[in-house]
Amino acid sequence: MKRRDGFTLIEILVVVTILGILATLVVTRVFGRVTDARIQAAKIDIRTIDSALSLYRLDNYRYPSTEIGLRALIERPPKTEAPNWKEGLYIKKLPVDPWGNPYLYRYDEIQPDIYTLGADAKPGGVGEAADIHWSGL
Repeated sequence: MKRRDGFTLIEILVVVTILGILATLVVTRVFGRVTDARIQAAKIDIRTIDSALSLYRLDNYRYPSTEIGLRALIERPPKTEAPNWKEGLYIKKLPVDPWGNPYLYRYDEIQPDIYTLGADAKPGGVGEAADIHWSGL
């Protein structure tokens, strides 16, 4: 009898199937971590913006109005709005959220709200599409 070296078709199919299962597990874990990382990055950006707003408030005795918004951190607002505004003190440039959208700001005369609408850029949502508010951190 001749001995043949090599693999049978069944052995190759079993190995390919196992590799496919392992690849699926790895890919789903990696993509899940990307989503978590984006959400965490948005929370860090919001905290950074909040710190800049706190400095602005210390200098000007109030937060910027909703109309003026976060631009007050990088561009001088009207003197009546920010009499003690200081160039370059608050933040160098406004970040965008991990999905490429600008962070939103609302001030209701009690507390500022800095937020992003998530991946879908629409109010509401779950997971990566969920809104992330400063008050929710």
